[in-house]
Amino acid sequence: MLKTKYLLLAILLITSFFTFAQTGIIKGRVVNSLNNEPVMFANILVVGTDRGETTDENGDYFIEGLEPGLYSISVSFVGFKDETAYEIQVSNSKPAIINLKMEEYAEELEEVVVKASPFRKTEESPVSLRSIGIAEIQRNPGGNRDISRVVQNLPGVTTTASFRNDLIIRGGAPNENRFYLDDVEVPNINHFATQGASGGPVGLINVDFIREVDFYSGAFPANRGNALSSVFNFKQRDGRNDRLGFTGTVGASDLGMTLEGPIGKKTTFLFSARRSYLQFLFEALGLPFLPTYNDFQTKFKVKLDTKNELTFIGLGAIDNFELNLDANETEEQQYLLDNLPVNTQWNYTNGIVYKRYRDSGYTTFVLSRNMLNNKAEKYLNNDDTNEDNLILNYQSQEIENKLRIENTSRRGAYKLNVGVNYEFVKYNNTTKNKIFTSSGPQDINYSSNFNMHKYGLFGQVSRTWMNDRLILSLGLRTDANSYSNEMSNPLQQLSPRFSLSYALNERLSFNFNTGIYYQLPPYTILGYQEDGAFVNKENGAKYVRNNHFVAGLEFNTATSSKITIEGYYKYYNDYPFLLRDSLTLANLGGDFGVIGNEPSVPRADGKSYGIEFLFQQRLYKGFYGIASYTLGWSEFEDKKNNFVASSWDARNIVNLTLGKRFKKNWEVGVNWRFQSGLPYSPFDLEQSALVDNWQRNGRATRNYNLLNTERGEASSVLNMRVDKKWFFKKWSLNLYLDIQNVLGNSVAQEEYILDRSVELDDNGSPLGGVLIENPAADPSDWRIIENPTAAPSDQRYQLKTLDAATSSPIPTLGIVIGI
Repeated sequence: MLKTKYLLLAILLITSFFTFAQTGIIKGRVVNSLNNEPVMFANILVVGTDRGETTDENGDYFIEGLEPGLYSISVSFVGFKDETAYEIQVSNSKPAIINLKMEEYAEELEEVVVKASPFRKTEESPVSLRSIGIAEIQRNPGGNRDISRVVQNLPGVTTTASFRNDLIIRGGAPNENRFYLDDVEVPNINHFATQGASGGPVGLINVDFIREVDFYSGAFPANRGNALSSVFNFKQRDGRNDRLGFTGTVGASDLGMTLEGPIGKKTTFLFSARRSYLQFLFEALGLPFLPTYNDFQTKFKVKLDTKNELTFIGLGAIDNFELNLDANETEEQQYLLDNLPVNTQWNYTNGIVYKRYRDSGYTTFVLSRNMLNNKAEKYLNNDDTNEDNLILNYQSQEIENKLRIENTSRRGAYKLNVGVNYEFVKYNNTTKNKIFTSSGPQDINYSSNFNMHKYGLFGQVSRTWMNDRLILSLGLRTDANSYSNEMSNPLQQLSPRFSLSYALNERLSFNFNTGIYYQLPPYTILGYQEDGAFVNKENGAKYVRNNHFVAGLEFNTATSSKITIEGYYKYYNDYPFLLRDSLTLANLGGDFGVIGNEPSVPRADGKSYGIEFLFQQRLYKGFYGIASYTLGWSEFEDKKNNFVASSWDARNIVNLTLGKRFKKNWEVGVNWRFQSGLPYSPFDLEQSALVDNWQRNGRATRNYNLLNTERGEASSVLNMRVDKKWFFKKWSLNLYLDIQNVLGNSVAQEEYILDRSVELDDNGSPLGGVLIENPAADPSDWRIIENPTAAPSDQRYQLKTLDAATSSPIPTLGIVIGI
């Protein structure tokens, strides 16, 4: 009997702990977006329900008793534009804090003729702007909670290898993108970053911090400079203000934890740390490389009063890439060991943002510092016991100290944004590299460093007309620096831009933008030296210029969806043309390592143009989806000044994403992506096989005399994701299965490796006139010289093709625990 009582008590306790209860809460504050004053007595409605609330005299609202799940809320008040927050995750374990900013109408409207769009649109950027919510990022099939992979579902975005996050926007190179985290510029958002570009294999930003991401593929506002293809604004949420909270994640390749909570009455914090376990998995699988990455992210928000707020953000990473020399049994393992370097990289960004609100606007002060330290080494046959075997010893640092001050105000129907920015840059580079070019072997050996001042001015004025049916915006910025005379005159980099949006009717609008944008070449270009001289400075290095023209139609339906059609044209001037390999820098950046660390001249032109279609459906009656199609061309000049297809000329890109939420918090999503094959340059097999060439490069080299004359196979990839969520009284659990490349399709370019096979006679001597260079080694490590009677400089190794295609589905079982 006693045992029965204890059993019943245990069941009762367990049942009460795991009981679902309708204790979900949405709370927050509604303020005027311009002066941060509370909007009193605004109407808050939980979309699709009869639940609602009214803000109090402080603009605060509190909605409780919600069943866990996804909700959208809308707020309305006379004299303000309606505002909606979509797909808010409500749970029992913590309140969903949603602070909303409402924008006043510029003038008193006689009648409302423009239907408020459920998708973000600004006066400065009425076209080529897409906003992505946190729910869309977390549930994206194949995305693995990585924003860079989610963006690949949008029109105009080209991808390279399936294991990398390079962002190629509208035919531009991976180095043409800029990233901002709560107004603080972050140079790169990926681990194992390609220096001189912006890509990498794994995202750096913790999506648990993210509230929303604004993605500009054109129509950049004047306060965002040094970008040619895209700008990303990551908006982070604030930490919870009621108690300490915790989120733990187990993902495809890492473990992570997030802490958040209040520090006193005015301050909240977020902190996360993450570490990969790939190195253990790869070693167990016998892979020849062992990557390890760590990252840290934090945010402190201090609300001094209703008119003053201070934010500190921090983001950092430590990445190590080592070789597993014991994994050398297969030809593919040997190939990777022959050419992959050992790499150590760390970076950080710290920034302080202070906002001061006034009756008619606000001023933003941003002070930040970021640094990248990149080191790589490679030895012939990975033998570091002899310095004569050293092929590569590279170490470089990029340090930027930044200050930006901008003021936003409104005068009647006019909105004005003006500001200044200043940067102090330090760069150093020590390079020892044995390379082989078309002119023969070359030893690079130099150390360089420079300091540079960068400065800019910007302003933008916008105005609404005809009861908000017509919106015009005119912006101007200029940038200059102290690196050289060619770039010190701000009048040489005047960057005007103009936007127009006209509502043809309640739901249909015509949008247009044109502008001239400038971007500084990578520091690797500016810091390259030969014989103690900055070669590219003497060659007249200058800002790259890009002219944009974008126009399109946008139709907003009655069911939280939109259809857009956009045409774009971009023309480049003064792109760095690399003299060593005779190609434009714009063709590089989609691989590991460093780009731009070589002589160049600013002479190449380029162009990209195309048309994009997008249908986007926000969550509606349990369904959501995206369908996009891009038809585009990307071309840059070759060494003969002829336009040829660039490495990013994908032509046709199709994306289809469809998801469904079921009862009991089940969710299923699928994503299919088709992309035409990308152009590439064929290998120069005669030069690649040269003994000296192979010993220096460890792989076959391209024939850039035939620049991008070949095209790879089209890719077709299907991804799938299944989520199940449980909401308990004090905590929540999310299990998900994410499968990339469900069908196991493979696309890979042909690679070449050393052919170690040889026939021997009865005496053990090689037949066919070949020579074993290292006969004392194990036969699996032999290097066969096919023409031993030739002069040493003309002797060649025996090569053969390697099928590097991968065709296996990649499943991930993920766990997210929230407390």
